[in-house]
Amino acid sequence: MNENELVLKSINQLMDYSFFIPSYQRGYRWTEKQVEELLEDIWAFAINPPKQEEGKMRPFYCLQPIVVKQKNGIADEWEVIDGQQRLTTVFLILKNLESQIRKKNIKRVFYETREESEKFLTEIKEDDAEKNIDFYHIAQANKAIQNWFDKKANATDEVNEYVTPEAKFAPTFLTDTKVIWYVINDGSDSYDIFTRLNIGKIQLTNSELIKALFLKKWNNAEAVDKLRLKQLQIATEWDRIENTLQDDSFWYFIYNKPESKNPKYANRIEYIFDLMKNKPDGEDEKYTFYKFYEDFEASKNKNKYKIPDTDALWLSVKKYFLTFEEWYKDRELYHLIGFLISTGYKIENILPEKENKETKFKSKTDFKTFLKDEIRQKVKFDISNLNYGDDKIKTVLLLFNIQTILSNEKSNMRFPFNLYKNEYWDIEHVRSQTDKNITGNDRKEWAKDMLEYFTGFAEESEQKQYIDTIENNGIEVFRTISKKEQSKNTLSELYHVAYDDKIDDARFSSVYNQVRIEFKEDNEPSKCAISNLALLDSATNRSYKNAFFPIKRKIILQNDKRGTFIPICTKNVFMKAYSKKFDEVMYWNKYDADFYLQAIEETLFDYLPKKQVSNDNE
Repeated sequence: MNENELVLKSINQLMDYSFFIPSYQRGYRWTEKQVEELLEDIWAFAINPPKQEEGKMRPFYCLQPIVVKQKNGIADEWEVIDGQQRLTTVFLILKNLESQIRKKNIKRVFYETREESEKFLTEIKEDDAEKNIDFYHIAQANKAIQNWFDKKANATDEVNEYVTPEAKFAPTFLTDTKVIWYVINDGSDSYDIFTRLNIGKIQLTNSELIKALFLKKWNNAEAVDKLRLKQLQIATEWDRIENTLQDDSFWYFIYNKPESKNPKYANRIEYIFDLMKNKPDGEDEKYTFYKFYEDFEASKNKNKYKIPDTDALWLSVKKYFLTFEEWYKDRELYHLIGFLISTGYKIENILPEKENKETKFKSKTDFKTFLKDEIRQKVKFDISNLNYGDDKIKTVLLLFNIQTILSNEKSNMRFPFNLYKNEYWDIEHVRSQTDKNITGNDRKEWAKDMLEYFTGFAEESEQKQYIDTIENNGIEVFRTISKKEQSKNTLSELYHVAYDDKIDDARFSSVYNQVRIEFKEDNEPSKCAISNLALLDSATNRSYKNAFFPIKRKIILQNDKRGTFIPICTKNVFMKAYSKKFDEVMYWNKYDADFYLQAIEETLFDYLPKKQVSNDNE
């Protein structure tokens, strides 16, 4: 198994090597700003180094990875696949520190097609800087380094007369500045790797670097065979974990969609690594890798063979995954934990693997009791006082859907957190927002929806034929209109609004109000209360616009028939499953809203504050 190797190397160690830059690499392009930022970062580390913790590695400043492949089997000669820009900058900094170091610089940086660049890099002459673009950028970077050291020499608050900036900078740069040295051994084509890392700037991830630690080759013959067998097992189990996490139904149960504070993981196993190392928000992107590297070094130093105990290290990773898998397989835990995570709860609060954890669970029952207590904290308010626009409504309606599913113990139905988190869910009015003006082309769309509902036809010609039939035969369409002529006129007015080039405001207002009365949406005392709100994906919500209840109901049923996920409680609302009076299936009235609110309160009885719930069974 020829796995890639990874180690941290100091700048001192790089000076023992020669580096070959292949033709597919572009020339040096670092800007003055990039050079100065690197120098400032290392300087800050030099003048205020972190304290070394007992039993931990000496703190170091780490550069991004340099990806290499041994060239022609020569031990100290390397082909640079990625990291040429950083390596060249290191060379230039070393060039400006020659007075402070014994080994003058990296042995050699040579180029496949730009032979003159090697000479210019060794002997930078301002007069030659304009000969080509590579020379220009190398010269500018070198000048930026010189100017930076000059500025530091004049900054009396940062150095004293006895120590030059170069003397202060050099030890930190040589010994305490390291690069992530990533050696390609698996036979991969150099150009393919370069393309992957540079087209779209796909950097080596923490998980790839950590995997290299687990699968690194070791030289101790006495233990190496056993180690390689273990590494084969790790590689297999690693793939199983990653494949499971790539299943969105599993992943979005434990993780929320990336937002400002949530990184997007290309390799989702990295989330487990970040949890294990308590990676703080805004921390260095390689923070987790550095922590794992420390663990490997500490384990190696404890082992008589100077080989890390990969078995123990890998077991700690597996414990996290197996915990997630156990939660996922338990239907109740899946829903309780999934709800908490979806509402912003930190998964770290419930991980039993966390060190120094105060909360101890003696059994799964205790754990579920704890989770339910945490959920109660999420809905610790009177839901009857909630109004449209309050973020708490979404929390309540999500819990209502989840608890409805859980209440049916014979069902194997699960709430799809992956759809909930990826389809952008809204809070939708069951009855229309009649105070929300319909303007522009939306009026035509609204009128066409009404015509399709009343006539049963979607095409204009068929709608017109139906209206003509109504007019010729005196058929009543509207139940709330006593005069047949007015009923016929209302249908004709809808047709004109839908298909005339211009819409008369008075005509639209008249027909709109008439349809409102027909659907009994002219009297809506609690349109923004939770009893008139439901959870729905934004795509379906947008298709509503300002439709009345029967139109919304029709769209819901059509989408459900097509296989679109409709939350069970939303579907129940539009099927009027919570209502105890079935004489008006196509209308949503005050009694329906009251029964709906009662259903929410009864379903969430175990979670809502008891004083607000009127339970008929008590």
